[in-house]
Amino acid sequence: METATMICKTALLLLVFLATTSIASMNRQTYIVHMDKTKIAASHHSLGNSKEWYEVVIDSITGLSAEEEENDSESTSPQLIHVYKSAISGFAAKLSTKELESLKKMTGFLSATPDEMLTLHTTRSPQFLGLELGKGLWNASNLESDVIIGVVDSGIWPEHISFQDEGMPPVPSRWKGACEEGTKFTQSNCNKKLIGARSFFQGYEAAAGLINETTDYRSARDAEGHGTHTASTAAGNLVENAGIFGLANGSAGGTRYTSRIAAYKVCWSEGCVSSDILAAIDQAILDGVDVLSLSLGGSAKPYDSDKIAIGAFQAIKKGIFVSCSGGNSGPSSSTVSNTAPWIMTVAASYLDRKFSTTVKLGDGQTFEGSSLYVGKATKQLPLVYGRTAGDATAVFCIDGSLKRKLVKGKIVVCQRGITSRAEKGEQVKLAGGAGMLLVNTENEGEELFADAHILPATALGALAGKAIKKYLNSTTKPTASITFKGTVYGNPAPMMAAFSSRGPNDVGPDLIKPDVTAPGMNILAAWPPLLSPTQLESDKRSVLFNVVSGTSMSCPHVSGIAALIKSVHKDWSPAAIKSALMTTAYVLDNTHGGILDVASSNPTVATPFAFGSGHVDPEKASDPGLIYDITPEDYLNYLCSLKYSASQIALFAGQGFTCPKNPTMQPEDLNYASFAVNFKPNSKSNTITFTRTVTHVGIPNVTFVVQRNEPNGVSMTIEPEILKFGKPGQKLSYKITFTQKKGTTPREPSFGFIDWVYLQKYHVRSPIAVTWT
Repeated sequence: METATMICKTALLLLVFLATTSIASMNRQTYIVHMDKTKIAASHHSLGNSKEWYEVVIDSITGLSAEEEENDSESTSPQLIHVYKSAISGFAAKLSTKELESLKKMTGFLSATPDEMLTLHTTRSPQFLGLELGKGLWNASNLESDVIIGVVDSGIWPEHISFQDEGMPPVPSRWKGACEEGTKFTQSNCNKKLIGARSFFQGYEAAAGLINETTDYRSARDAEGHGTHTASTAAGNLVENAGIFGLANGSAGGTRYTSRIAAYKVCWSEGCVSSDILAAIDQAILDGVDVLSLSLGGSAKPYDSDKIAIGAFQAIKKGIFVSCSGGNSGPSSSTVSNTAPWIMTVAASYLDRKFSTTVKLGDGQTFEGSSLYVGKATKQLPLVYGRTAGDATAVFCIDGSLKRKLVKGKIVVCQRGITSRAEKGEQVKLAGGAGMLLVNTENEGEELFADAHILPATALGALAGKAIKKYLNSTTKPTASITFKGTVYGNPAPMMAAFSSRGPNDVGPDLIKPDVTAPGMNILAAWPPLLSPTQLESDKRSVLFNVVSGTSMSCPHVSGIAALIKSVHKDWSPAAIKSALMTTAYVLDNTHGGILDVASSNPTVATPFAFGSGHVDPEKASDPGLIYDITPEDYLNYLCSLKYSASQIALFAGQGFTCPKNPTMQPEDLNYASFAVNFKPNSKSNTITFTRTVTHVGIPNVTFVVQRNEPNGVSMTIEPEILKFGKPGQKLSYKITFTQKKGTTPREPSFGFIDWVYLQKYHVRSPIAVTWT
């Protein structure tokens, strides 16, 4: 995750490692193999379980003669890594090319895909989300119901105060999970709050070698901080007087702070392997979680090649809500990942809280920045940059680039890129510098990360960076000072984070992705006390809470909210919860203007390709009025409409499902709560019609009237324009037709919405995105 603080250091080391999606180890690769369970069972009916079946399969493809073994460098035995029981029917194994070819000839073989390495993609958050103690979703009776959130991440720090179980009732009897022992982790580390903890490393070790237990834990214990942070964001206890260095002080807690937590560690020092992730999802389904939270991912890929999508589908079939981070590859377009329609894909945005600084130049110019550094303001000190600070690479303040004789006692300007933000400050300090101005390039726009720098330092936007560089060239004795203002509330929010990955959705252009946005910028949550806030070796500070940014942080906010809604509406499907979150999301900030996108130097109003349906509103989502429900069979029919083959469909459906012989469903007919309209520039048809069915879940005897905002270049007709409902549970359908206006030519995407309204009580809003592709 390039932009989240904790893995910037790792990202540079992984550039070569992640350049290829498949993982090879000498002459063998790890493959995730899908098998037809019914055919395997028929072939090996005498065997008792799937693991025995697959051991027989593995044995059957290793029968090389002595002469072949002598001449074959790939002759060591294949390794069975995982056996999957619920997420898919199949296994993960390390195979040679010859063994894979033999496997493909076996009865019941469906597919084999190379394993891949993926990456790890709050005192103020609940208040900003409108959650209040004793009221609404946070009332006592709602919080008493047991909801189990499974967090698939880098593990957890079990002793943290956020995961203590004081006053909690016994673990629910339906829970089938376990507390696995390992390096510095015993069964006593679990309790009535942290009810399960497992680790999955077989795929990782097959790819990257044995885990170094001097720097990591071969157990569910967290060595990265990421998993502890995300788990507490979703379900951490309410902790009074939380903060970091006296900043962001208040009560920190997860959005569903009374939930149970089950931690599934799949991420290690060099990343997260998809076969391990799939094994964790597989186990979480069997264990009995209610919500799955995955703040990780890779590049977007077709659903049948996406192991998270395949595993998540089996989860939603069991009624488990799945929330995933959308990725941190913004602001470039078409970068959003985890795009399957059954996954809630979450973007990242700002809270109304800042950690403000003021930078004053020698000519009187001032700029606002952001930092977690706590200390007195610097004096007006000499300012250096680039060649006045060191060699040609000194603009980035990388290791060895700064010269002590040029830097000592001065403030150094460092440009974002190549190394992590905190590492740049470390280099300035090592060279004797007195402070750092960390400036954005045009690509980062006005994004302001708050980092726990080890010297007086602040982040500054691209406009400030440009002005500072101009000032440096205008005088022979440039100076600057930094003043640290601490925590400031009431700023315009939400705003879209520049790093948050964007649509349009290249994998499924018939869907708007991401689905929603949630707080993901400068989020305070739990942190392992043995890990410094910057993760620099020279940083010996210990904190219980840390501020981190990324869609990794926004995802668990939504996971916790889904758990809240699940407590109120126990019979709702994952799609119903997802619909409620989407149709009640808002698109205006706290100044009543459109949500801004800070990706450019002059922030503009964000679009659904940045925030999906908008910013989540938990209380409104608990009473949405109408929902767009989708069954697992609907999703399978959607895959049929994408012309998936029988073997591709089998990856999701298992046995007993075949696509209709004469299908009438088009991809755009999936009962999704948003509209992605794709016109073909050279097509003879200039109209596209969508059909939607809404289920009434509000008060009885209501009449909804549709309001609309047409995207540029198209006209809309909606039939009918009025929906009258009697009892809750009633379903009604409508059609919406988009017609390209005469004289229009292919253009930039345009956006609009429809809103089904009942008086002032219900607004059921769906975004529209029109593209010409």
